[in-house]
Amino acid sequence: MPVAPKQGASAFLIKEANMLIDTHAHLNAEQFQDDLEEVIERAQSEGVTKIVVVGFDRPTIKRAIELADQYEFIYATVGWHPVDAIDMTEEDLKWIEELTAHPKVVALGEMGLDYYWDKSPKDIQKEVFRKQITLAKRVKLPIIIHNREATADIVEILKEENAHEVGGIMHCFTGSLEVAKQCMDMNFYISFGGPVTFKNAKKAKEVAAEIPMDRLLIETDCPYLTPHPFRGKRNEPSYVRLVAEQIAELKEISIEELAAKTSDNAKKIFGII
Repeated sequence: MPVAPKQGASAFLIKEANMLIDTHAHLNAEQFQDDLEEVIERAQSEGVTKIVVVGFDRPTIKRAIELADQYEFIYATVGWHPVDAIDMTEEDLKWIEELTAHPKVVALGEMGLDYYWDKSPKDIQKEVFRKQITLAKRVKLPIIIHNREATADIVEILKEENAHEVGGIMHCFTGSLEVAKQCMDMNFYISFGGPVTFKNAKKAKEVAAEIPMDRLLIETDCPYLTPHPFRGKRNEPSYVRLVAEQIAELKEISIEELAAKTSDNAKKIFGII
């Protein structure tokens, strides 16, 4: 049975609205292997009705599929992370394509470019990124973009590969409003996670306040990027409520409106009910 919801006006309103969706979670990470049921119960108690678990290599993809099969309200994505691009084979790509036929696989990703870590050379990252966009267009699924210190190249590749044909999500967006507008023009949603709640995140707050409601999503990226006031601890889907509260405050709207609209957006991009 789900645990009782926390007391408090905001928690009560969200529970009543019953509309929060965590669009990017890693419940397939080892950090959740000992208490997954409790984590899920806490999420439900905070009004989180759906969770999208993101796969980015063979082990995490397999686990994402398992969780989607096990829980009615969990969906999966399949893709290859840019940090590990050097490890991806044509067999892996074919396997990912086969998995897109699974009824609960709702997107390809996360994919993209990561210039912070140097495990995979940039040219290989770009090649793997392009191959996955091509695959997404073939199987007609949206894509989830990972971007770390590679904004210009990502925007260029999205344009060159006509990624607007499938659209997708700019995951855990931390860029400028100008970049956000370029991405939205290519049929992408802008998703915010824990960093928008950080006290020193002035730019992220300014951008979040300006993103149109019909292009806005929320996420946790758990177990990473835990929002304030739990920064430094393990993140989990229940904390998506904190992201929602922060953005609602920035936009000067009710939490119910923010929750309902971001959930509608998530359902639309992922093609879920």
